[in-house]
Amino acid sequence: MPTGAQVLADMLAGYGVSHVFMVPAVLRRTFAEMERRTQIARIHCHGEKAAAYMADGYARASGKPGVCMAQVVGALNLAAGLRDAYLAHSPVIAFTGGRDPKTKFRKVYQEIDDVPSFEPVTKWNATVDAVERFPDMVRQAFRVATSGAPGPVHLQFRGNEGQVDQEETDAAALVEEQFARVPAFRPPADAEELKKLLYWLDRAERPVIVAGGGVRASGAGAELVQLAEALGIPVATSLNGKDSIPASHALAVGVVGSYSRESANRVVAAADLVCFVGTSAGGMTTYVWQVPKIGVAAVQIDIEPETIGRNYPLKAGVMGDAKLCLAALLKLADRATSSKRKNWLEDVKRICGEWREKYRSALESEAVPIRPERICAELSRHLPDDAIVLSDTGHAGMWMGGMYDVKSSRQSFMRSAGHLGWAFPAGLGAKCAAPNRPVVTFTGDAGLWYHIGELETAVRWNIAAVTVVNNNASGNQSKRGFDRAYGGEQTAKARELWTYRMVDLARVATDIGALGIRVEKPADIAPALEKALASGRPALIDVATDIEAIAPTAVTS
Repeated sequence: MPTGAQVLADMLAGYGVSHVFMVPAVLRRTFAEMERRTQIARIHCHGEKAAAYMADGYARASGKPGVCMAQVVGALNLAAGLRDAYLAHSPVIAFTGGRDPKTKFRKVYQEIDDVPSFEPVTKWNATVDAVERFPDMVRQAFRVATSGAPGPVHLQFRGNEGQVDQEETDAAALVEEQFARVPAFRPPADAEELKKLLYWLDRAERPVIVAGGGVRASGAGAELVQLAEALGIPVATSLNGKDSIPASHALAVGVVGSYSRESANRVVAAADLVCFVGTSAGGMTTYVWQVPKIGVAAVQIDIEPETIGRNYPLKAGVMGDAKLCLAALLKLADRATSSKRKNWLEDVKRICGEWREKYRSALESEAVPIRPERICAELSRHLPDDAIVLSDTGHAGMWMGGMYDVKSSRQSFMRSAGHLGWAFPAGLGAKCAAPNRPVVTFTGDAGLWYHIGELETAVRWNIAAVTVVNNNASGNQSKRGFDRAYGGEQTAKARELWTYRMVDLARVATDIGALGIRVEKPADIAPALEKALASGRPALIDVATDIEAIAPTAVTS
C-alpha cells in the first residue's frame, strides 16, 4: 500500500504545484517522494515568514495556490506570514506539523497548540490526524483557497514534523483540476441587478470606476478597459489593482486612496457616481472613507456578497465574477451616453496633466543623493513590457503607487497588503512561478533588512529576480510621526528611532554570491537595470537616496 507521503506528493503534482517553500523539518517523507516521483522544487528558506511570503508571491504571479510548510515550532511564524496573503486574497496553502493526540498535554518537546493562531488569517483551518484523510482534506484545501474571493488555508498534520505521512493507506490520490488555479468558479450576475447598476451608470455625468484586486484575480483587465471606453468613464485603481489598466491609457487616472496618485484622488472626489469593481472599498483604497466621501452615489460589483455595500450605501449591488459582469455590462451598454461626459473627461485630462506637471521636476531630478521619484520614473521607462513588478508597503508602496507607471497590459504589479519586508521574498516566489518573465522588486533598506538572509536562498536556488533598494539608511516614513511626537521639533534622540547605519547592500549581496550593483547617480539607474536583468542571476541594485525625501500625503479633493 502507498504511504501518505506518496499520496500527498502525487496530489501536489496533480494540482500543478512546481515549488514548495519551507523551513525544515516537516513532512520529510513527502519531500523525498517529491524528488523521486514528482520533481517539485523544494525551496529551503531561512525563515518561516519568508517562506509564506514566497508562496504568496508565487500564488499572485501564477494564479495557482502557493504552498508553504513548517514544523510545529515554526508554525506561528508561518501564521504571521499568512497575514499578508489573507489581506490581499491570495491563495496560499500552509502545511504544518502538529500535536499527536497520544501525547497531548504531557509536555512533549515543542508542544504548543498552534491551530488557533491560524484562525484569523485563513479561510479554512483544519487538522489531519489520520492518513486516510489525506485525499479529501487536501482537495478541500485547494477548493477553499481558489473559490470565491481567494485566500489562505492551513492544514496541520499529526506529529511535530507531520510524521503521519509515513503511515500506509489504501486511499488513492485524487485531484480536482478545476481548483488548481484562480478563479475556480465564475458566478454570473443576476441580469436584473446588472440592468439596475447600468441604469445608474448611464445617468451619471461624472462617473468613475474604482477597480481592485478582484479585477486582477479575475483576469478582467480587458473587459474593464472596453467598458470604460464604451461609456466614457475614467478608471482609478486600488494599489492591488494597479495593473488593471495601463497608465498610458487616456482614461487611467492612477491609484486612489492612501498610497495614491494625487490625480486619482482628485478625480474620485469630484465624481457624482463611483462604481467599485472587485474591491472591498476599505480604508486604504478610500483614504479612510474620505475619497469618495460616504454619501456619494455608489454601485458595486464583487464576488463576495458580504463585501457589497459594506462600506458605502449603494444604489445597486451585483454579486458575480468581475470578468463576466463587466462583459455582460458591455453587451448592455448604451454607448451614446458617453457623449454627456465630454466635459468631465476634459476635466479628468486636465487633472492628470496638472499632476504630471507638478511632479515633473522630481521625476526627472538629477539630484544626488537620488530622489525616489527618479527611481520610479526610470522603472516606468525601462522595465520590460512583460515584467512582474512588486512593491513593499510603507514608503515603497507610496512611491510606487503614486509615481510608477504600469506601461503595458502584459505587465503585472503586486504589492504588500501591509507588511514591510514582504516584497523581497515575494519577488523570489514570483520568479519561481514565472521563470521566463523578468521580476523586479522595489523595496527600501528597512524592508530588505527583514529577510536579507533570503539572498542566500536566491543564490542557492539561482532565483534570478532583481531587487531595487531605495537605500537611505532609514525608515524615514516614520519621520513625520516622530516629529509630531516630539512636538514638531526634530531632535537627535527622535531621529535615532527611525535611522540606521548606511550599509553598502550591493557589497553584502556580492559577498553572498548575488550580483550586487551600487548606484549613486541618477544616470546610472537604467544601465544597472539593464545589467541586472541581462545577468540571469539573483541581483540587487542598491540605490543611495535622499533621507529627507518624504512621499507626499494623500489629498481629499
